[in-house]
Amino acid sequence: MPKTAIAGNRGEEIRSDCFVSLEMKTAGGIEIELNSRVKSIFGRTIIERCREVLHFFSVKNARVYIEDSGALDFVLTARIEAAVLQLVETGKSYRPEVLPQNRYHIEKGRFRRSRLYLPGNTPKLMLNAGIHLPDGIILDLEDSVAPDRKAEARMLVRNALCRVDFYGAERMVRINQLPAGLEDLDVVVPCHVNLVLLPKCESAGQVRQVAERIDTILAQHQLAYPVYLMPIIESALGVVNAYAIAAASEKVAALAIGLEDYTADIGARRTAEGRESFFARSQVVNAARAAGVQPIDSVFSDVDNLDALQTSARESKALGFDGMGCIHPRQIRVIHAAFSPDDAEIKQAWQIVLAFEEAGRLGLGVVALGSKMIDPPVVKRAQQILDLAVRLGKLDKDWRQHGGE
Repeated sequence: MPKTAIAGNRGEEIRSDCFVSLEMKTAGGIEIELNSRVKSIFGRTIIERCREVLHFFSVKNARVYIEDSGALDFVLTARIEAAVLQLVETGKSYRPEVLPQNRYHIEKGRFRRSRLYLPGNTPKLMLNAGIHLPDGIILDLEDSVAPDRKAEARMLVRNALCRVDFYGAERMVRINQLPAGLEDLDVVVPCHVNLVLLPKCESAGQVRQVAERIDTILAQHQLAYPVYLMPIIESALGVVNAYAIAAASEKVAALAIGLEDYTADIGARRTAEGRESFFARSQVVNAARAAGVQPIDSVFSDVDNLDALQTSARESKALGFDGMGCIHPRQIRVIHAAFSPDDAEIKQAWQIVLAFEEAGRLGLGVVALGSKMIDPPVVKRAQQILDLAVRLGKLDKDWRQHGGE
């Protein structure tokens, strides 16, 4: 077993993070060297927290070097723990308590117009992500994390779920491709995560495996809250099995497509026009709607071309998608505008809801709007549109009193 370990990041451009080097000794107690611009103010607190983590893991003799770049407490403890666990075999976890404001739950059918991807090993991007008000925030453990940094990223993501205020955004985690992703679940599920993204999903069996693991973890920790799933279709085989995947579990709330990997899998180059992915995107929309879950489109990778993003988002909505992924906060506003209900959608929605409510008052078993029959899923979707319109200020909250105008 190695005698030294490192964790975290260092360098002139690093912010809100720290670098930790830990060397085990046979005697001499704990030696801590701290290099920090705020050492005169927070040095004692940082050192005391380091000793606390080491004591928790029964480390009695060690030399620690900490290079601090403005790391908050949840980052510091994650980095120290990551270094310790490279050298100490233990089943213990230094998981912080979940803040009360982070214990909220999300409705399965809530709108998911935008989901903002954040690299799971880069804390500075996590701290203020919520102020941009995306519908969902994804702490990513997969493609954005180097293979040799996966373990420490898990701890950082776990701590962020517990301690960072995401301002009511749906708190999502993209786990690694199975089977490695099962270890991610063990770490993040007990932290009130709202939704788990399952990358490169190709079968219903993979979805069921993840769903069963989530139930087992919740039971082990005596927790009872919903954790939803969003499988990501990223291959030709995944497209073929899209409906089976979407219908594999009640936990599936949405079905997404990842076009970078999909186009590579079919041997095509991804283009702005999207002809090479039209079939796959249509299949995902159809599969999701048939299974009663939300279809979610891929990310738009050119973060500087907002005009092209606007066009892409409108086309995405026209295909039947409910939202898209974001890789930069500036994309959120454009995507929200494209996927928010327009006046015609709002008017149709309140007509549906009013017709349903009137039929209920009259005791009618059949609900119709004009020549079209209305079933409960249509009514529920219409109510969601109205709720979103009220939240966006496009509809008065007392719209029933004046016929929805």
